This record gives sequence, structure tokens and C-alpha cells, in this order.
Amino acid sequence: MSANDWAVLKSPSLEELEALADKAFAALPQGFRDLCEGIVIRIDDFPADDVLEAMKCETEFDLLGLFQGRGLAHREAVSHTGQLPNMIWLYRRPILDYWAEHDESLGALVTHVLVHEIGHHFGLSDEDMEEIERNMAPAG
Repeated sequence: MSANDWAVLKSPSLEELEALADKAFAALPQGFRDLCEGIVIRIDDFPADDVLEAMKCETEFDLLGLFQGRGLAHREAVSHTGQLPNMIWLYRRPILDYWAEHDESLGALVTHVLVHEIGHHFGLSDEDMEEIERNMAPAG
């Protein structure tokens, strides 16, 4: 990259990070994605204050992502009316802050956070999630 290229670069917007998360999700194994049916992936700059408090975070930069909902292990055969969909939140500013401090591509980081949060949906162990990441290409 030349100096001129760097002069026009900006940090990814919410929409750009969402596109990267979509690409990371599309790179997951098909069977894994099939089990994620109905999960909503949302990108926000920071977690809400009530989330930070509930998670006992010291700062708004402590949380890169969050799964909210009922994991597969806790689902009932019949869903209740008015039940919100399972959601995965990826937090742009904490992700970018972490990225700036580590030697990892942004695509690999977004993929890692996404797999980790989806892992909560499935009730997977950290070892299971690491195996999934080892067997897929980074998102960008």
C-alpha cells in the first residue's frame, strides 16, 4: 500500500462490519448454518448499558459479542408466542479496539467472535469452537 492509499482508509462502518459478519457466517459449514436458522445477527457500536451491567463489564470495550436468547440445548419443542428470536450481537468499537492491539486480520477476528457467540447457541465447548475455526477459511 502506498502512502496515498492509507490517506483515504477509514475504520469499517456498521454496514461494512455487518457485510464482513455475513461473509463469515456464509463460510461456516452448511450443517452448522442450518442449525442456526432464525438467528438474527446484529452489529452495534457498543453494548447497551444494561448488558454491560449484567455482564459485569468494567468498560464498554470489554465485550466483543453477545448471544441473547435460548440455546438449542434449552429450547422446548413448542415455542412460546411473543418469544424474541435468538440474536447475536457483534460490537463494532470493541472489535476494532481489540483488532488494533493484536496481530490478527479483522476478518479472522469477526469470524472468531461470531463462531464463539454461535457456540453459545449450541452449547459448544471452547475446544469445539476452536475446531470449527480451524476447519474454515477466515472471512477477510
